Amino acid sequence: MAERVVLTYFDGRGKMESIRWLLTAAEVDFDEVFLTKREQYQRLLEDGSLVFQQVPLVEIDGMKLVQTKAILNYIAEKYNLHGKDIKDRVKINMYSEGLMDLMGMIRIVLWTPDKDRKTKLENNKTKAKDRYLPVFEKALTGTVYLVGGRMSMADVQLLECSLMLEEEFPGILSDFSNVKSFQDRMTQIPTFAKFLQPGSKRKPQPDENFKKIGKEVLYEVPLP
Repeated sequence: MAERVVLTYFDGRGKMESIRWLLTAAEVDFDEVFLTKREQYQRLLEDGSLVFQQVPLVEIDGMKLVQTKAILNYIAEKYNLHGKDIKDRVKINMYSEGLMDLMGMIRIVLWTPDKDRKTKLENNKTKAKDRYLPVFEKALTGTVYLVGGRMSMADVQLLECSLMLEEEFPGILSDFSNVKSFQDRMTQIPTFAKFLQPGSKRKPQPDENFKKIGKEVLYEVPLP
């Protein structure tokens, strides 16, 4: 019997959330270890689990993997979510990295000083509507999935990202009918429908407590 996949991170979204989504797409169950104390992080450093002294950490197939892109690519390759050939893969990676950039912009708002948050949110909304969403609106014209006619890592991330955008900016997809239709189709897939239900391993929007624990664990700097 194969060993279960184990994710080590905080009890929140952050960079691990895309990994949770992709494992869900692959129908792979996983266990989670939540970091809540500085001592847990120090033990991981001391035993060599964190190659670059960073989380997320994913234990899979006898390996301890860090670096989000590497982890996502491994899961995508292992579970046939990375296209049929090298040309598909480069397109998938291109879309994936764009989505990771956009989701990173959304995540960073929590860490932005209060006085700058409104400006940051407005900038994010503008970039999403002018730079990112038009790309996916065009790519989904006349097709069900982004690349090669079948679901890939990029599709899973687009679903995740589109839901994040709607949380921050209700109605933002109103001018992007292809993206909205894509989201509606994807959320009806049983594995995703279950993941979106209360009580699943999907995490809620991060809050100040998530930020506080992250700072204390990683930097030993309690918030005032």
